[in-house]
Amino acid sequence: MTSPSGMAEQPEWHTDEFPELRSAPPWVMAEMVASQPALVAPILAGSAATALAQLILDVDESGEPIVVTGCGTSEHGAMAVAELLDAALRQRGARGGQVEARQALEAALDPRAVGLCIAVTDSGGTQATLLALEAARDTGAATAAITANPDGAAATSVDVAFVTPVRDRAWCHTVAYTSAILAGAALAAEIAEVDLDADKIASWLKRAVTPANAEREIAQSMRGLRLVHVVGSGADRTSARELALKIEEGARRSAVARDLETLLHGHFVACGPDTGLIAVLTDSRGGERRWRRAVQGLEAAARLEMPVAAILFQDSAQAIPDALTPAGRIVVPGRSDPLPPLRSLLGGAAALQRLTLALIADAGVNPDLIRREEAPYREAAALVEDRPDW
Repeated sequence: MTSPSGMAEQPEWHTDEFPELRSAPPWVMAEMVASQPALVAPILAGSAATALAQLILDVDESGEPIVVTGCGTSEHGAMAVAELLDAALRQRGARGGQVEARQALEAALDPRAVGLCIAVTDSGGTQATLLALEAARDTGAATAAITANPDGAAATSVDVAFVTPVRDRAWCHTVAYTSAILAGAALAAEIAEVDLDADKIASWLKRAVTPANAEREIAQSMRGLRLVHVVGSGADRTSARELALKIEEGARRSAVARDLETLLHGHFVACGPDTGLIAVLTDSRGGERRWRRAVQGLEAAARLEMPVAAILFQDSAQAIPDALTPAGRIVVPGRSDPLPPLRSLLGGAAALQRLTLALIADAGVNPDLIRREEAPYREAAALVEDRPDW
């Protein structure tokens, strides 16, 4: 039922804590995706970046662990931040290898001793993430948070809070993920002592998030499959994880993320024409060897008659024959970058969000409440979300 204004009638359960309930597109999620280029300048200029980057350098020099943690999309944001920090430390000449991304529950139950724990949390109040911070503090670790909520428990309880400017207004999170990547970029730029041109990155990101026919063709090719595998290598493993989550919570399709090499060791046994494959291949570190291995995997998928699509940059698009991606390909606009993982993570985010929106349109569902408009899913979520009794 809709109101005279065209908005969905607000049912009794729909309180102010829920995203806006719309009866038809445009969905709030789509507006969030389109808004992301405006995040670049304020996040890269974040005032907390210098202090937190220095803390990271001090801890790395001490040899103590640096943990980046979160849940859901924020867990993937934490993975992206860890990729960027490790690359920046290596670029600076530090040894690297000290930065670890951990799921928040595991970080809470088995914390690393001392060092630094950085929580990524859009809301600033996710219970598992708060417990991870508490556990880290109990070991003597310093704590920090990357969050969009300056008044949240995460921001107010840590040594350094990096506050990003916009909270996601849809629960199929996009802004939260991109904000974490940009915050990681701001920290990495400080650590590696490189300059990032916010205007150029914002202009490039605007082109990267603009919808196109490519993702609609992939969505049509993936229609009716029982499962979609999403694979990546290098920094693209993070994008693969996030795309699989978005397919499930946004388009309500079964999806799983795996490392490219992991897929090749046994998982093909359960694959066939009813199993899709989306390869995220944008990280050019490792050169032609990475692309050769990807080609071998896609050849194996073709032998199994799997519908295969890909998210690529121009260099990988040239290395991967068109015939190996019969379900379509998204080629992200190219750009050079003084922080190599950044273009992969940010370009991958833009492409996976476009593809998710196309899959959502093909499925004809509303992604904004991640199915909380249906009572069983709303009630199931209430059984596990933010409960204090554990």
